[in-house]
Amino acid sequence: MPAARHRSRKRALQVIFNWDMRRETVDAAIAHYYLTLHSDEPDADPEKDTPLKPDPFMEELVRGTISGMPEIDKQIEAKAKNWRLERMPAVDRNILRLAIFEMHQNDLPRPVIIDEAIELARQFSGDDAVPFVNGILDAISKEG
Repeated sequence: MPAARHRSRKRALQVIFNWDMRRETVDAAIAHYYLTLHSDEPDADPEKDTPLKPDPFMEELVRGTISGMPEIDKQIEAKAKNWRLERMPAVDRNILRLAIFEMHQNDLPRPVIIDEAIELARQFSGDDAVPFVNGILDAISKEG
């Protein structure tokens, strides 16, 4: 997977997570990322206070995931036995949302999308997240 796409997914996860916590508009969540969250990236220079260049793939992922969330959340709830969506760790539910959006919108093979989601879970969540994310995405992937 190209590094730029992986970086865009990481960015998208951060924006979606922020949106989920704040319930601000999608545009505000994206703008907030460009203004503040990007400072954690290795190539950012907070001294210069320069915003990141637009990331069209990240923005597409964010907008698509959030606009499709009612249907995406139904799919998660159907496969997450004994887990209510609001009780899931926020990072995990947003990794699932992002990956499910990609499964429906992207021509990328589903195993690649699942691998990307697992990598995000390893990086941003706890040890229990990897099998949880993998199990739900695998079940959804098998539905077609």
